[in-house]
Amino acid sequence: MALREQVVESLEKIRRALQADGGDLELVDVTDSGTVKIRLTGACGGCPMSQMTLKMGIEQRLKEEIPEVEMVEAV
Repeated sequence: MALREQVVESLEKIRRALQADGGDLELVDVTDSGTVKIRLTGACGGCPMSQMTLKMGIEQRLKEEIPEVEMVEAV
């Protein structure tokens, strides 16, 4: 399975939790070097805790499930 497909599958699980809180995410890009670029939307877009959600939640989960993921960044 391609890296992008793995990321999409994993983000679908994470998306449910974000949507429960009124937020969501959009996958923008997955680079060959393992950087996942996402856009937080809805309540997550303007939340002061969004950076923590990004790094401690989304990035950590993706790295656990997909070893090729090096980092997650918001765009």
